[in-house]
Amino acid sequence: MGDRITVSVDADIAEAYRAASDGDRRKLDLLVNLRLREATQSERTLREITRDISQGAQRRGLTPEMLRSILDEE
Repeated sequence: MGDRITVSVDADIAEAYRAASDGDRRKLDLLVNLRLREATQSERTLREITRDISQGAQRRGLTPEMLRSILDEE
């Protein structure tokens, strides 16, 4: 296994991750790893990547206001 890092997520995401089976957690770890690799090694800018993610989230019902609120949180 690779290095471990800490990533902040919403409480419901953390709860779902903790409740997942070991196999599902390994799949989620792989998915997060792939997405972080894409974001950090892509020739696309971070702005382009976040725009694409934002558009996907909006298609799934996340409003621009909700997304802006999430992105503005620290």
